[in-house]
Amino acid sequence: MIKVFIDGSAGTTGLRIREMLGRREDVTLLTLPEALRKDREARREAINAADAVFLCLPDDAAREAAGLVENEHTVVIDASTAHRVADGWAYGFPELSAAHRDAVRKGKRIANPGCYASGFIALVYPLIAAGIAPKDYPFVCHAVSGYSGAGKKGIAEYEAAERSPLYDTPRLYALSLEHKHLPEMRKVCSLTRTPVFCPYVCDYYCGMTVSVPLFSELLCVKVTAADVKEVLRAHYDGSYFISVGEEPSGYVSANTLNGTNRMELLVGGGEERILLTARFDNLGKGASGAAIQNMNLALGLDERLSL
Repeated sequence: MIKVFIDGSAGTTGLRIREMLGRREDVTLLTLPEALRKDREARREAINAADAVFLCLPDDAAREAAGLVENEHTVVIDASTAHRVADGWAYGFPELSAAHRDAVRKGKRIANPGCYASGFIALVYPLIAAGIAPKDYPFVCHAVSGYSGAGKKGIAEYEAAERSPLYDTPRLYALSLEHKHLPEMRKVCSLTRTPVFCPYVCDYYCGMTVSVPLFSELLCVKVTAADVKEVLRAHYDGSYFISVGEEPSGYVSANTLNGTNRMELLVGGGEERILLTARFDNLGKGASGAAIQNMNLALGLDERLSL
């Protein structure tokens, strides 16, 4: 029986992980009484009694929790931003390359990717790896997410009985062009130029689209939208959870993959201008689903369990 402890199980990501793992017969969830949920020693004991620990905490609390691990066999999966570019932590996106998958399989410290970053990296990493896009390409990224990505406080604001009408519209943020996902977007893709990232939070619960436009003439080799689609298709060939869809027409809805761990990549445009889009559940492949996939791989299980 696999013993799992979720440190921060009251948050959105932790609740989804708990719900999904609670249906498994091979998992026992270790829990603490409410009075001890934030008790350091009680958490230390639970962490070191577990085969796998999920850290669904603010960054500083996640760093503190990681410091409580004494059992060398315990696998730690951190859903916060704290360790995504830290040395000694595997980046938990196994579909990116054989090296990424191997690092997750062998890793005892796994940093779960950010939701927006997952979409951007899924689109851009293959282009850098194939030598199609230069590392100094001036990437621009536009993304929309349901309000579940704003955390407990943001969810409460959106679901308040008497809220401002400003919440009815898409709301652009990170206007300083600084965002907590940018360091991993840059490092994982080996970029030398920080992307311009424009995220929006919108009035629906979950689901996400991440879009990256390209000018063919600025790439290392001149390619068309059809060429890029084939590059992405080849890169993710054999993946259970990432697929390349048909050319988009009409509208691309952000919530079509809700409740799954799937990510669909779409390529539009033509010979001169190309539009790449990833759509997925920000609570699935963008958070809880990816975390469980990483746990499965690190424990030597079928990565599709629970997913």
